[in-house]
Parts: sequence; structure tokens; C-alpha cells
Amino acid sequence: MGFGFKKRSDEQNEQPTDEQVANSNNSVTADHAEKGSFDDNTIDTPLPLVTMHSFLLCILISMGGFIFGYDTGQISGFLEMNNFLNYFGQGPENHKHFSNVRSGLIVGLLSIGTCFGALAAAPIADRVGRKPSITFWCVILWVGLIVQISSTRGKWYQFMVGRLITGLGVGSLSLLVPLFQGETAPRHIRGAMVSTYQLFVTLGIFVAYCINYGTEDRDDTGSWRITLGITFAWGLILGVGILVFPETPRFDYRRGKVERAKATMVKFYGVPENHRILQIELREIHEKNEEDKEVANESFFAMFNAPGMFYRLVLGMALQMWQQLTGANYYFYYGTTIFVGAGISNSYVTQMILGGVNFGTTFLGLYFVEHLGRRKSLLYGAVWMFCCFMVFASVGHFSLDYNNPTTTPGPGKVLVVFACLFILGFASTWGPMIWTLIAEMYPSRYRARAMALPTAANWLWNFLLGFFTPFITGAIDFRYGYVFAGCLVLAWITVYFFVIETAGRTIEEVDTMYRLKVKPWKSADFVIPDSALEAHHGPRAVPESEPKENATEHV
Repeated sequence: MGFGFKKRSDEQNEQPTDEQVANSNNSVTADHAEKGSFDDNTIDTPLPLVTMHSFLLCILISMGGFIFGYDTGQISGFLEMNNFLNYFGQGPENHKHFSNVRSGLIVGLLSIGTCFGALAAAPIADRVGRKPSITFWCVILWVGLIVQISSTRGKWYQFMVGRLITGLGVGSLSLLVPLFQGETAPRHIRGAMVSTYQLFVTLGIFVAYCINYGTEDRDDTGSWRITLGITFAWGLILGVGILVFPETPRFDYRRGKVERAKATMVKFYGVPENHRILQIELREIHEKNEEDKEVANESFFAMFNAPGMFYRLVLGMALQMWQQLTGANYYFYYGTTIFVGAGISNSYVTQMILGGVNFGTTFLGLYFVEHLGRRKSLLYGAVWMFCCFMVFASVGHFSLDYNNPTTTPGPGKVLVVFACLFILGFASTWGPMIWTLIAEMYPSRYRARAMALPTAANWLWNFLLGFFTPFITGAIDFRYGYVFAGCLVLAWITVYFFVIETAGRTIEEVDTMYRLKVKPWKSADFVIPDSALEAHHGPRAVPESEPKENATEHV
């Protein structure tokens, strides 16, 4: 997801000619549709780089990503805490342990909840609105936290159910947050605002590692209950804070609240209602609203029959599957356990290092997504991570004394180094860019429903990875890395042969390219004929003098 605030170029601020405006058959209102042109008092001043409303919304709404990352980071440390083990482990007193089934369920059940939450969030958000939906799912998150924190000794299944309920909230937010950002952000900083979701995921992981480090030596339940309890604060900030902001302008417009939609856009753009860019944006919303009316009563499955949609839905789910099978969550969920087995004296410190690398290198990825492109970044990232896992697995299996790792400190350090190098590759490529591609891949009329399926697929594979990892590592130890290396080869093949380069394209152009079945390896240089765009979407809503902008600015 691209990051980096950009000023509009002089070319972008050129006044469109009357002929160009007249050629557009879409208008902001019915009156404009008859006129076919802007108002006489239209102004064309430079846009503010970012308004305070946009900045505050960017930080607040991204707390949904923070909650996602925070939960991912905390569970890894819980499994190695003595009090948590004594509370929920099995076996005689002072000899408690987690079976593979129990640890897998404790870690993985959240992902089952998130899978269903992602699927349920889209229709609810379409019915009641994006803003109240976010608050509602934050309440569900709190219910799950209460169930977890109130778990008494031995009732591991209560903790597991709490994780499942919490997952409903986390999964819903993983869909609603990018959706809210994309429907509200000004187009010239839309890529930057959407990208903060993944950035805050990595920040949440890092903060959870730090809090676990501060509580892990406690002898009471505070070692894990404190970390869980703090999650209430993150949900409170998002669930209550979002009520201060207006509903997304696109949702308001679809509900006939045109004036409120305009007022919202005026706040976030920081320009008067008669600004040229604002009128262009409103006209595009009007166009999409007219298209949406045609499919308003269609069933959920009708989108599978739309041109090129089945292909894109399968591709989106495949990309989310490969993102999980890169193996990143192998470190995030079980990193503490991994490095204990590698002989690292304080594995919580190692986790903090991994979390810091993950957060810091995500900024690098936000640069790559715009300047290197999606395809190249993903292809290079897959090769990088493949090499890291080959070294990690080989050193861990052939050089490390798995039964007595303290006798082989050198290989243990090598494992930490290549784990950090792997995280660098993931955070700068596959981490943020899969979410970017999913947001750009689908036309506006189907976006909420279409994004729900890949998001659910991400969480399904998240669960499978979390549940089966203890069994697999118990059977093949560090050779598990070879499995992920093989998956990365298949991921590389998928990207090369099936993923179209979307950098610098509008969503209408991306939709047309998938309809035209453009060869992905030639997509970066493909020029779309104007006749093809008009055949699929009608005459362009934006004047020809308006240059092509990054696709992430149109999500």
C-alpha cells in the first residue's frame, strides 16, 4: 500500500476545457447532468497537502490494524508464560505443558472467528453504514476480551471461546478499516491513508511484544491479563473515536444524503464545494451510484457471473493464501517458542527485535509499492524470502543441536539473523502489497462483497497455519522452513502469470485490463484504447487533461 504524501502537479491543476467537460455524460447532480459542465464559479486552487481532519482520521481508523497486530503479537508470548501455562496447560502440577492440539486451538481459534467476521461485516456495513458497524464490532471485541480475562484456572476452553468471539471483531475490522479509508480519503493522499492500516498492524505487533516483555516475569495472572486488558483501550479509542467523524461520503451519497456527503468531502479536502477537483470527485461518485442501482437487488453470488469477476475472486483468495504461506506468522505466533528451542536466553527480547524490524521495514515497503510497482516487489520479495527460509531451515536442522541448543550458540544466532532478514523481505513486499492489490482489483459496485472473500481466505489460512504448526514442527523441526520455501516458489509463479500491474492505474483501467485478459507480464506497459474504456464504463468522467494517478489513490 503506497505511502508518501504527494503534491498535485501543475498538469493536474490545469483547467479542463469546455469541450472536455461537455463530453462527460456524468454529473454531480441532475442539474449538472443537464448542463454537462461545471458551475461558472468553479475554482481551481492548489489542494492542501493534508488537512487536520484527514490526518486525525488516518491515525484513528488505522487503530483497527493496530488491534489486529496487537492480538497477533501477544499470543506468542502467552504460551511461554509460567502462569498462563499453569492456568491452561495440562499434566500434573509443576509439570504443565501444552499439547499440540491445545496450543493450536488457543492460537488458531481467533482466526476462525475473524474468517466469519470478515464475511459478516460486508452486508451489515452496506445496511447500517460503515461508522456504526465499526463501533458495533468493537463492542463484540470487548465481549470476547471479557470472556478471556474472566477465564479461571483449568478452563482453557473458555479462553478459547473468548478468542473466537474476539476474532469476530478483529476480522470485521480488517475489512471495514480499509473500506472506510478508501471511501473517505481525498484521492491525492488515498494511497497513503490506506497504507497506514498495514503500518499499524506491524506497530501493534511490536507494542504487544514490548508489553509481554514487561509482564512475563510476574508470578500472577497479571502476566497475561494485563496485556489482554490493555486491548480494551485500543477498542475504546476506535469504537468511540469513530463516532466523532462523519459517515463515509460514498455511503451517504448512496443513501440520498448528497449534501452531507458534500460537506464531508469539503472537510477532508480542505477546499470549498465549488473546487474543480471536488466536483470531479462528486461526479465520479454520482456515476458509481448510478451503476450500483443496477445491482442493488442482486444476490451475493451474482457477482461471480460479472465479467472477469470469478477469475479475480479466485486470484484474490489465492494471493491471501500465499501471503499466509510465506511463513511470516510462523515467527509472529510461535517466535518465542522457536527461539527458546534455538537456545536464545531471553526469547522475548528476540521477539521485540523481530517486531521492531517488522515495523521499521514496512516504511520501506510503502516506498516500493509506488516506485518499484506491485509485481516486481512481490516477485523480488518471494525470491528474498525463499533464500532466507532455505538458510533458516538448513542451519536449524543440520547445525543446531535441537535437544540441547545451548551447546550450539552460533547456529542459534544465525537463525535470529535470517529471521530478521526474512521479516525485512515480508514487511517491505508481501505484507502491505497484497492488501493493496485486493483493494484495487475489484470494481466499486462489488468491492465490499468481493473484498470479503479474500479477507476471509486470509483468516482461514491464518487458522490452519496457527493450528497445525505445532504438529508439523514436532514432526520435522526446522525443516518446516522448506515447506514455506516451496510455497514461495508457487507464490512467485502465481504473481508472474496471473497478477496484473496496477501501479499508476485507475480502478476503471484495472477493471478493463482484467476484462480484456491482458497478459500480466506485459501489463506494466499496456496502453488501454479509449474505445475499450468507454465500452466498459462509458465516457470518462475525468477530463482528459487530468493525468493518470496511482491506483491506490482510487481505492
